[in-house]
Amino acid sequence: RAYPGISDMNGEVDDPFPMEDCLFEETFSNESVYNLSGHELRIKQLFGANLGVAAPVWEAAIHLSNYLAERSAELKGKRVIELGSGTGLLGIFAARLGAVVTLTDLPVALPPISANVGANTPSGGWPSLPPHFPSDWDLVLGADIIYIPETFPLLIETLVHLCRSGTVVFFCSKMRKEHRTHIFMRIICPPGSTWSLCNEMNSRILTFIRRL
Repeated sequence: RAYPGISDMNGEVDDPFPMEDCLFEETFSNESVYNLSGHELRIKQLFGANLGVAAPVWEAAIHLSNYLAERSAELKGKRVIELGSGTGLLGIFAARLGAVVTLTDLPVALPPISANVGANTPSGGWPSLPPHFPSDWDLVLGADIIYIPETFPLLIETLVHLCRSGTVVFFCSKMRKEHRTHIFMRIICPPGSTWSLCNEMNSRILTFIRRL
């Protein structure tokens, strides 16, 4: 049974939850209110063994949301896809800024994402578009999705499929040595592709941009 409550986002989460079965004896939830550049988002975080790292709002998602807010005029009408959306906060905020957004994650995370999308529906409603995964997105987003080295090649393949000339990729990550995030940025990427550091917070949370 879930026990929702309201809280403010003042803390920090350091490490992702493992995904072992029976990690929690029961599922519990926490509904938080985030005020991002005048937009109030209500995000429910559903903690349980099945969701694992998709359950919480990670600090990198908030950081990248604030970074996008500074460039809100550039987002209007852009076709955006977020990889590993988790709770959906980042993608929902991008949609509030005027982008046409597709949120993605593992099947187990989709119902909580859908619930958060519904809870933050603007007065005019969300646009209704059929699911579509072309290879010509304007913007690709990812917040704290670079943490399992074994998945790095798959992430590169995904980027190759989604991106075309002119696509902009924003990845924001907390730099954890044990997750080898720095290795992905400096070494794993294909030859000729470079990531530029465009923003950092306390030398721990870094936002990278790649223009193709």
